[in-house]
Amino acid sequence: MREFFKHTRFANETMALLEIAGGILAEYGREGMRLTLRQLFYQLVARGHLENSQRNYKRLGDHLGDARLAGMIDWDAIEDRVRETEWSAHWRSPAEIVAAAAAQYRTDKWEDQPCHVEVMVEKDALSGVLQPACEELDVRFTANRGYSSLSHMYEVGKRIGQMIGRGKEVHILYFGDHDPSGLDMDRDVRDRIEMFSESTIELRRMALTMEQVEEHDPPPNPAKITDSRAAAYIEAWGDESWELDAMEPRLLRALVEDRVAELRDDDLFDAARQREDEMRSKLQQFVDGYEEDDE
Repeated sequence: MREFFKHTRFANETMALLEIAGGILAEYGREGMRLTLRQLFYQLVARGHLENSQRNYKRLGDHLGDARLAGMIDWDAIEDRVRETEWSAHWRSPAEIVAAAAAQYRTDKWEDQPCHVEVMVEKDALSGVLQPACEELDVRFTANRGYSSLSHMYEVGKRIGQMIGRGKEVHILYFGDHDPSGLDMDRDVRDRIEMFSESTIELRRMALTMEQVEEHDPPPNPAKITDSRAAAYIEAWGDESWELDAMEPRLLRALVEDRVAELRDDDLFDAARQREDEMRSKLQQFVDGYEEDDE
């Protein structure tokens, strides 16, 4: 939604950039994805509209802030998952809460599957791209926000252990930066899940890999020399690093969708979806009957 709060006079060059940025945000919005400021910046860099520099990144953020206040950019177009206000849900009638439950009703469509699949990403900023795909596929999604806490890894490990105890083949699909710490985080996740689950698991780094960097040529950053792992990283990969945010969002989503399609039994999934639809229909019948009685 666009709202006007403050007038700003933009230079012609800035106005042209904002129009391009708005088009990119709308392009991904039509596909159900919301980009963060950093993802938008990398898209502008990759498409040749900006040079990759911290100064340009900051200026873009300032320009977008002014453009939103001026009613040029939708307030909902840019993802910001850090600052959220929590409030309990409220209802005007029993029928209303049951109608909401009907709309949200889900069955575990992987309960009968031979595999258990989870998607993990290093940073919460990618949630707006990967989480909608995971919801559609009914697989668990976790934004680890760097090195995960011990408590969180304990909970994940115990859950994975239960799945393995039920005879399921576990697959963790991991997404992280290609930088000194980013390459170590999937090792850390694997080690701690295996410790707490007391099992060997398959954790596959879906992105970023050097093969993907060479194929897609995302904008680089200098390797973080202050990182304790920087020396080994630079020796192996050179003095450039790459953020997951710089990759084309559609590619990241497709990596999840394609891998899940390889692991999923479609017949079992469709049967579970049909059961879900039937139960949702029963809930809606209750709502319809309540509303008729209320009239």
